Amino acid sequence: MTGFTIAALIVGIFCGVSGYENTILSLITDNTNIILYILMLCVGISIGMQEGILKKLREYHIKVFIIPFGIIVGSFLGGMICSGITDIPLEQGTAIASGMGWYSLAGATISELAGAEIGSIAFISNLMREIFSFFLIPFIALKFNDYTCIAPAGATSEDTTLPMIWKYTNEETVVLSVLNGMICSFFVPVLISLCFDIF
Repeated sequence: MTGFTIAALIVGIFCGVSGYENTILSLITDNTNIILYILMLCVGISIGMQEGILKKLREYHIKVFIIPFGIIVGSFLGGMICSGITDIPLEQGTAIASGMGWYSLAGATISELAGAEIGSIAFISNLMREIFSFFLIPFIALKFNDYTCIAPAGATSEDTTLPMIWKYTNEETVVLSVLNGMICSFFVPVLISLCFDIF
């Protein structure tokens, strides 16, 4: 699956750079949300078919917030460290890291708050996080445990990186992955604004 993902990414980049267009490509690019909803529907059906998953989810209670909390804190600390290494102001470094992989929102929001240059860095940084997740998830699943596969994905664990998590983990982890993505996605705009307010 990793090889297929890389090949699809390279073909996609080639099509985008070349400006090549046809009916199928236009249909895909104009309806990415619908494709995402179909993916989520398929995941939901698969989760719903697994006996005991919802019961197990109710057993977690507050524990369901542990993974997103760790991801948020880890991303924030990573932003602080990278800010010191690169001499980017602290509010910008932490805001970029607070995108947690949601490159489209992070890039646009930070561009408005700090200018196009920092917005571009935010876009590329969060895009790289998503791309690296595709390579890291199989390795992490092999060397550590299923739950740790959610961490590199950040906010994307409910959508773009979900197929990789689905492939290399189990249904229980997929449920937590979707919930994690929802929680992290909710906090992305909040944290970005907060970084510029408190620093």
